Amino acid sequence: MTERLYYHDAFLPEFDARVLSVNQEGDRWRVTLDRTAFYPTSGGQPHDTGTLGDVNVVEVLDSDNHEVIHFTDRAVAPGPIHGKIDWGRRFYHIQQHTGQHLLSAAFLELFQFPTVSFHLGRDTSTIDLAAPIIERRHLDAAERRTNEIIFEDRPVRVLFGTAQELAAAGVRKQVDREGVLRAIEVEGFDRQPCGGTHVSRTGQVGLILLRRLEKVKGNWRVEFICGARSGLAAHNDYVALGEAARLLSCAAAEVPAMVARALEERQEGHRTRQRLTEELAGVQAQLLLATEGRDGRASQPGVVSHVASKVVSYIVGNSDPVFLRLLATKMVAQPNVRILLATRAGQIIFAQSPGLEGDMSALLRDCLGAGGGKGGGTRDFAQGSVPDPSRVEAVLDSALRQLERPT
Repeated sequence: MTERLYYHDAFLPEFDARVLSVNQEGDRWRVTLDRTAFYPTSGGQPHDTGTLGDVNVVEVLDSDNHEVIHFTDRAVAPGPIHGKIDWGRRFYHIQQHTGQHLLSAAFLELFQFPTVSFHLGRDTSTIDLAAPIIERRHLDAAERRTNEIIFEDRPVRVLFGTAQELAAAGVRKQVDREGVLRAIEVEGFDRQPCGGTHVSRTGQVGLILLRRLEKVKGNWRVEFICGARSGLAAHNDYVALGEAARLLSCAAAEVPAMVARALEERQEGHRTRQRLTEELAGVQAQLLLATEGRDGRASQPGVVSHVASKVVSYIVGNSDPVFLRLLATKMVAQPNVRILLATRAGQIIFAQSPGLEGDMSALLRDCLGAGGGKGGGTRDFAQGSVPDPSRVEAVLDSALRQLERPT
């Protein structure tokens, strides 16, 4: 069993140990020591990284027999060795993990919302809370209470004892395990079992900011960040807010209202655009169905278009596939119409009025095959595309010839 130095001193950046075993696994080595300050991935907290001698420790895991496994990028020799923790990574984890304890305790103290899970990420961390509903006021109150405890710089202590002894000492979460257990105490505020690394005083957490709230699998996930990164996040938020205010020509405090108004105007513009697009499709459908040249074919400057026996072949200048589909739908709503529509970008629709004989999906697949295109649909409405837009006219001409062929 590996002696875990971080259990007693989370601020130990270097240590001396003895290598007990070294085994190669793929492109890395599995190393066990008699003692270690490296924290293995556990309880929502990621592993430490650093060095053993002159090799890099890339991952640290807990084995089933309570050994700490260090995975290195090269082999190390058995015997004495010096370990060094990546302190920047360790201290970030220390701040976030203690911040989680404080935040979870604040939600419990203020609203009786228990934490059901915790995840410490590379940039932000999260807790999942069991609660019927969480609103902005809950977040603000919990953030304020947590920062009060941080600024009071209360001592953070490690406790050891059996499950019964820790329960008697007021540890709020019961653990069903035998032997000596470990707990973390924030003086006068929280006690809970934990094997992770923590600050020695709450002031070392620095500051906590709650970033986001979302519903996840019946619980509420709260995203937060602590320490130096919270200051950087607040600065970046301030810069972003200032730039938004500049673009909107308003004060920073007015940005939410201005954004809400802009979103409302955008939605209204979207509705207007949809209405006008539908009207345009209706007008263009009527023009295509009504226009006939001297040879029985519709003609319109700048487009390829044909009408014969109410078979319309037309290339739409607008390359929007949504408009193409809308136009097709308007046209085949009229009786006795077959249409061959395309855009200059290569989208194609073959369709016909309900009740007509023929299979537009089969026709489309047949005509697209030679050009390497793909498509399909129903007997009355099929759509597809060709990878080379220059093949569009050839596809429509091929379909037109088949429809005009005597039966």
